[in-house]
Amino acid sequence: MITGELKSRIDKLWEEFWTGGIANPLTVIEQISFLMFARMLDITESRNEKRAARTKKPFRRIFNDDQQPLRWSSFKQLGTEAMLPLMRDQVFPHFKTIIEMDTQEGAQKTTFKEYFKDAQLMIQKPSLLVSAVNMIDALPLTEGDIKGDLYEYLLSKLTTAGINGQFRTPRHIIRLMVEMTDPKPTETVCNPACGTGGFLVAVMEYLLRSHTSKEGRYEKQVNGHSETIFTGDLLENHWEHIRTGMFHGFDFDATMLRIAAMNLLLHGVDAPDIHYQDTLSNSFTDKFPNKAADAFDLVLANPPFKGSLDYDDVHPTLLRKVKTKKTELLFLALMLRMLKNGGRCAVVVPDGVLFGSSKAHQAIRKLLVEENQLEGVISLPSGVFKPYVGVSTAILLFTKGGRTDEVFFYDVQADGFSLDDKRQSVEANDLPDVLAQWKIYTGKDEPQRRGGAEGFEDRKAKAFVVPADEIAGNKYDLSINRYKEVVYEEEEYDPPKEILVRMKELEREIMTEIAELEEMLG
Repeated sequence: MITGELKSRIDKLWEEFWTGGIANPLTVIEQISFLMFARMLDITESRNEKRAARTKKPFRRIFNDDQQPLRWSSFKQLGTEAMLPLMRDQVFPHFKTIIEMDTQEGAQKTTFKEYFKDAQLMIQKPSLLVSAVNMIDALPLTEGDIKGDLYEYLLSKLTTAGINGQFRTPRHIIRLMVEMTDPKPTETVCNPACGTGGFLVAVMEYLLRSHTSKEGRYEKQVNGHSETIFTGDLLENHWEHIRTGMFHGFDFDATMLRIAAMNLLLHGVDAPDIHYQDTLSNSFTDKFPNKAADAFDLVLANPPFKGSLDYDDVHPTLLRKVKTKKTELLFLALMLRMLKNGGRCAVVVPDGVLFGSSKAHQAIRKLLVEENQLEGVISLPSGVFKPYVGVSTAILLFTKGGRTDEVFFYDVQADGFSLDDKRQSVEANDLPDVLAQWKIYTGKDEPQRRGGAEGFEDRKAKAFVVPADEIAGNKYDLSINRYKEVVYEEEEYDPPKEILVRMKELEREIMTEIAELEEMLG
């Protein structure tokens, strides 16, 4: 949680970019990311210098003796005219030469060259650059529990969908999907269309919350409110894997990659394995053979819904499962291929995937039900992804391999926010109950450890279970309206004759008042 004061600083910084002629939200965030990265490099270098002075041990320098003017602490003091040419001609080119960066004690390494090799300073106005540097210098980037929230608030300002249908998934939807899949610190997690890295960041936050002892928690006063800080003290034996081997992501938007890299770095993931790659393409298996198939314990994603691909661009292993050009169907086949046997997935899909009548739609649903374990279908209301799009969506939860005996359905009618473009906070919220009912169904609810379909027979309820045989008999239709029982309350009306009498009486009253009005007017 960040304070109103910090939000005001970000808002002011955002306005500075807009008034300075940079109006594209992605470009604004990208440029702020570059500046934050420059400051993080200097913070890291200063930390390493202090450690070296204390331990008398050498370390790999980010800035050699000749490059000291390129450090944040140095160029932030420059005037309006001197800062812009230095940043453009020396600091940004220096980004491209950085192959590894010591970021944590124990010499954790991060490869940022791929993310920043095409970095360009888009700020052409000297006064805007100085103002942005001063504002970012005032942000608390050295405080681990705040800097990630700062960046998330910055990302919340993305309110337009990309040309390929990609957009930011609301944090509360991401958090629900993460909690329902229950990631473990020993597992590997991937998002094949990672965007700004929101799902991977949410997994990191979940690990901290779920692996902190009572002694490891402490309360911190933030803007007059007490906030619980989770230190993750129970993760002591897993930190190396978490920081360098757990998180994987791919995207074909270089700007998104840079933003995702910064997002994960600010949330404590030093070496995220994130790459520029269209995961549906033929080149994926060639470039990343160890990640393209049977690679991950958990996949979390909200892949692009929009657009179609040429068959020649899609890897044959996906087309053998589902012959289609539709990306939303191809991504499901891809995720099944990327998962290890027994691996889990939670993915957002448009409602058309659930009931589409084409051969491809039916084939992918049959694949999920007959050859894997389709566990849950969480139907979301159509306004969840506003202001980007108003399309109706659902969350699919499945495990690779095994078999499907029954499927858990939940009809979400409210997610805690208004279902219009404003998305203001409201009291109605089904998401806590979704998680509670899911834990009961899966047997993970400690007080009521039950598991199975018992207690979920009532299809008039929001949560219910449908046998796989019934789903197969309906051409594998997964739309909740196919199985939910709707109770219509009978309305009672007065007899037509009584209504007619009242209408005549009302007509007489109207005519009387008109006559009185005419008399008053002479």
